[in-house]
Amino acid sequence: MLTNRSELLFLYDLAWANPNGDPVDENKPRIDEQTGKNIVTDVRLKRTIRDYLYEYLGKEIFVREIADENEHIQDAKTRAEDFLVKDGEKLNKAKLSLAEMKAVINEQVLNSCIDVRLFGVTLPIEKSNKEASSITHTGPVQFKMGQSLHAVKLEYVKGTGAFASGSKKSNKTFREEYVLPYSLISFYGVINEMAAQSTKLTEEDVELMLEAMWNGTKSLISRSKVGQVPRLLVRVVYKEKHFQIGELDKYVSLHAEKAEEEIRDVQDYVLDVGNLVQVLEKYKERIERIEIAQDERLVCSEDLFESLKSKGFLVEKKEF
Repeated sequence: MLTNRSELLFLYDLAWANPNGDPVDENKPRIDEQTGKNIVTDVRLKRTIRDYLYEYLGKEIFVREIADENEHIQDAKTRAEDFLVKDGEKLNKAKLSLAEMKAVINEQVLNSCIDVRLFGVTLPIEKSNKEASSITHTGPVQFKMGQSLHAVKLEYVKGTGAFASGSKKSNKTFREEYVLPYSLISFYGVINEMAAQSTKLTEEDVELMLEAMWNGTKSLISRSKVGQVPRLLVRVVYKEKHFQIGELDKYVSLHAEKAEEEIRDVQDYVLDVGNLVQVLEKYKERIERIEIAQDERLVCSEDLFESLKSKGFLVEKKEF
């Protein structure tokens, strides 16, 4: 069982793509009107993690789209009943009380589904129209909304499709989309050791999640997502329960000669990590270890790994 609290800082970028379209606004990339910065929901990052865990690592996840032979998508209640199983056999819910159903489903879901152990879940349990309940687990791993470290520029792209606009017509369809020429997105997260007790989260689960964050970002191959690259992943593991520095994303910034909206590549700027190093050093005695993965093309104001190591931190370089 996980016993130490930790914090996460994750940076990734993209070029000429849409990291997270808003379905109620023509699927445009989300942009903060006040700052001009790109916003990405935590749900998008969790989807990246879930997909990699399931598709590439073969781990069971609760939140995934499952259709029956008639292509009807499962609802949450039906999905929960997939786990009404004991000793490998499906149980007849008519022979069980609601409390017994809840106990079996809860145990099986926590034992089977890594995304529930990581992110929590609300399980709707229904024995009949008159007997229903739910189980809620708060996820130990929570992320703030992601945000670019710079103002971005929204571009509208229009082109022609390969097919005609209709039967027996010669005009081709038009393709329209909104993309960002470049965005370096920063996510901050916390892994809460107290909530981990409820969901049975383990250190192995966390290691798999970190791999999924890094490699899952590289594995996004849909047309609007292709080309996303993980640049920096930092995990700070604390010695004390209940302690965290908080908002590690506020301690990094970009320095560029170009205007922010004109940035087009990771080598157009330097990532200033000076404030991050300072705040980590301030709380050094409360930190057990620091884990770092960094893309070789990302240029920082100082070598983060070597700088922290020289200050006496236990630093682990991650390779995914």
